[in-house]
Amino acid sequence: MIIVSNRIPVAKGHEEEFAQRFRDRAQLVERHPGFVRLEICRPEPVALHGREMGGSEYHVVLTYWERKEDFLAWVQSEDFRTAHAQRTPEGMFAGESVFELHDIIQTAEARR
Repeated sequence: MIIVSNRIPVAKGHEEEFAQRFRDRAQLVERHPGFVRLEICRPEPVALHGREMGGSEYHVVLTYWERKEDFLAWVQSEDFRTAHAQRTPEGMFAGESVFELHDIIQTAEARR
């Protein structure tokens, strides 16, 4: 299984608008072969070891795929072009996104 992450620097004041864009998305990826799961993650600061940590400007979009080839087929599809056709409002992003693709080598679940 692979995980694809896209870390997106959302500009201050655009956080809710960014979240709404995902709530309103076309939901096309769900029907593609090999797609497993989508997660949209908002940064959340936390007090840890006497200081605030974890509150970056990056929102993270995670997609899980059975195989790298499944993800590549999605990126080359008409559905992908449709899903990404909506123009981003001016000033929503505070910089370039960071794309990463990882092969999952271990998964652990809670022991109950």
